[in-house]
Amino acid sequence: MFESAEIGRTIDKETFDDAEPALREALLEAQYELQQQKRFAVIILINGIEGAGKGETVKLLNEWMDPRLIEVSTFDQPTDEELARPPAWRYWRQLPAKGRIGIMFGNWYSQMLQARVHGRLKNAALDQAIDSAESLERMLCDEGTLIFKFWFHLSKDQMDVRLKTLQDDPLHSWRISPLDWLQSKTYDKFVRYGERVLRRSSRDYAPWYVVEGVDENYRNLTVGRILLEGLQAALKSKDRPVPQPHAAPLTSSLEGNGLLDSLDLSQALEKEDYKEQLAVEQARLSGLMRNKKMRKHSLVAVFEGNDAAGKGGAIRRVAAALDPRQYRIVPIAAPTDEELAQPYLWRFWRHIPARGKFTVFDRSWYGRVLVERVEGYASPADWLRAYGEINDFEEQLVEAGAVVVKFWLAIDQGTQLERFKAREKIPFKRFKITEDDWRNREKWPQYRDAVEDMVDRTSTSIAPWTLVEANNKHFARVKVIRTINDALEAAFAKD
Repeated sequence: MFESAEIGRTIDKETFDDAEPALREALLEAQYELQQQKRFAVIILINGIEGAGKGETVKLLNEWMDPRLIEVSTFDQPTDEELARPPAWRYWRQLPAKGRIGIMFGNWYSQMLQARVHGRLKNAALDQAIDSAESLERMLCDEGTLIFKFWFHLSKDQMDVRLKTLQDDPLHSWRISPLDWLQSKTYDKFVRYGERVLRRSSRDYAPWYVVEGVDENYRNLTVGRILLEGLQAALKSKDRPVPQPHAAPLTSSLEGNGLLDSLDLSQALEKEDYKEQLAVEQARLSGLMRNKKMRKHSLVAVFEGNDAAGKGGAIRRVAAALDPRQYRIVPIAAPTDEELAQPYLWRFWRHIPARGKFTVFDRSWYGRVLVERVEGYASPADWLRAYGEINDFEEQLVEAGAVVVKFWLAIDQGTQLERFKAREKIPFKRFKITEDDWRNREKWPQYRDAVEDMVDRTSTSIAPWTLVEANNKHFARVKVIRTINDALEAAFAKD
């Protein structure tokens, strides 16, 4: 795979000097057009052989282009904060916004390659890591991101000569790191596994570009031209390629026999029974959160439901059982401009808790397949592919030790109307009722269908949905806390 990057291509200084001004001007023009359009972000992944000119090339790109619009990120060994969360968390936090360019050293490919070379991963685990990288890149591209993946290459002999030259140069010897010499010793393994990674992960939406690194003039012009061609093509296209739907919508339930119709909404608790059971479950939750086994887990609770179903009240009863330092409540409203400039899961990745902590999402990533679907904010292609993306997201959380519990609080239309009217009459509750609530009520059938599709497609064994009969708030609150407790105990039992 790398033979064509070991033949010794060169470009003389005169040719380079003639080509550089026009290339530099065109790159800068494309960068400013990218910033002006703000239609998509650009990610440049830097990988390859140590000493092949990765840093020098990126340094030159920052000279050719406006460095204020470029974000360079380097990922070394994970910090304790990063190790307490899913591996992808560190990368999601550094994604560039639309209109900007992000350059990533030590990215997901670097991490998996180093792990395989040094025996921390076997081939099967490496292939799983490649699959995860492909899923991430597929989602980013579906969200509009333009991805360039560069492998800077040197032969073994060229690498040794390069390192020896740098070592003997007093002005540049500082650029050699212990990793450079270590890779020199493991060169054959690194290249062999590098071939495996490139072969399995080069796709039409995120291809690999192998760049020969022995001659800096050839290397720099090659990288610059690849970036320019890709940027210009994407900028000329009025729209990024439209992803095709990943699955067909489910059909509406017939004759009122859908999943939500099967709930017994008459279930209730009398006040005294409620107080007693609530106290028991709150004490149980408090103990579970203090259990030493919680150090291996985080807790993520998702609250969705009909308007006025009692999500806020249920969340308050959960919080009342805990030390405020243990949990965080994240209310989700319409996305901000900052959030709209990122893939839709970005704003949720930011709030993923570390092990030992608990995050409550008051509404969540399921907005993509609920309100965005019903109100037309997301295209069918976008919300249909979201089911798979959400399942993948939650699987990453669980694999990192998270206990994920998801609640849909269900009420009937009559109960909702009563609560709406009550809110309008009580001064300190009027803020809870908005025009959107009344408008959403008119789309009850569409929301019902969206909820049933959501549950059918995202209720998995590792992150199941719990449907909560919420006509009676007492019953709903106890069921919510009891479900959280049961989920924690089940997770602890597997440790």
